[in-house]
Amino acid sequence: MEFAFSDEQEMIRTSAEGFLAAVSDSAAVRAAMVSERGFDEALWQRLCREMYWPAIHIPEAYGGLGLGFVELVILLEQMGRSLLCSPFFATACMATPALLLAANDEQKRRWLPLIADGSLTATLAFSSANGWTAEDVQVTAVPEGEGFVLDGILKHVLDGHSADLLIIAARTPGSTGQAGISLFAVDANRAGIERQRVPTMDQTRRQARLQLKGVSLGANCLLGQFGAGWPYLERVLQLACIGLAAEQTGGAQQVLDLSIAYMQERQQFGRAIASFQALKHRAADMMLQVECARSASYYAACVAQEVLDPQGDSRVAAELPLAAALAKAQCSETYFHCASESIQLHGGVGFTWEYDPHLYFKRARASESFLGLPAWHRERIAVAILGEQS
Repeated sequence: MEFAFSDEQEMIRTSAEGFLAAVSDSAAVRAAMVSERGFDEALWQRLCREMYWPAIHIPEAYGGLGLGFVELVILLEQMGRSLLCSPFFATACMATPALLLAANDEQKRRWLPLIADGSLTATLAFSSANGWTAEDVQVTAVPEGEGFVLDGILKHVLDGHSADLLIIAARTPGSTGQAGISLFAVDANRAGIERQRVPTMDQTRRQARLQLKGVSLGANCLLGQFGAGWPYLERVLQLACIGLAAEQTGGAQQVLDLSIAYMQERQQFGRAIASFQALKHRAADMMLQVECARSASYYAACVAQEVLDPQGDSRVAAELPLAAALAKAQCSETYFHCASESIQLHGGVGFTWEYDPHLYFKRARASESFLGLPAWHRERIAVAILGEQS
């Protein structure tokens, strides 16, 4: 695998960095996070109509740019640096992969062009508990006539209060584990769906609780075969972990940069505290962890690219579960460590409202638990390795 950016990829990174520096500075983030929808609608349309970011990994046949998951991760790293408040992650990293993997051609032609041009936001809703496994899919799907009826509660739905399209995972009553799970593409305004925004520690990323009360769906809402949706959902969650890891890497890099800038300005004993050897060591440790996180996230992105490419290398694609788990564990710990260190290197003022490190600290803590804690992912890695050796 080639780990150096191509000229095109470097151009994407540079343009994303410059654009986000202009439109998602501290003032813009603080304004968006207290707004009703949690993001600036005008900025979202600029991301879609001017930058074409939601279209980046959608095939050209469905109105997209036809690029790969690595290009998506490049954008996500820069979004993590700027704490961009938008429905991009839920739409591009959760809902779009579900449609790409599970939907038929007619469904892709119906939904993907609308996502690509910014007419539609979407999200994935699957967990009814506080976990991220097949057992946490508890919404029921009962066949009725030529369609289905969904009932249950969904938690931790990113941007679920504002999304236009919901990719919902549900199971047949009485089924357990990975059996009996199906995926459905559902209009969020369909009768029987109640959406409630849930306050969380991280104000820069909204979550919602959905309640489904006898939601009637047609057969054309089913993605894939009925009761055979878990392999698709599992891959979508693994891809989402990689996208989140890229965001975490960008956030970790930014809090390192903020800390170094502050240390160069802050004077103590007649000189900048950046000259103190002990603080240099702490900053160097942060930098080392960020580089390790970046390596893990981009390696996982290369694997993900093979998964989404119909002509991809199946041997590389088989590494997706381990690569995703490793990236999520490494990047979660790196982000939280760097955010915590940033608070300390700011001398405590980093957690005051006037400074930005506390915003990154809250995002680091929230994203650490979203889609599974590092210990949980490491356990999955250990089980997989031991299974191969036995």
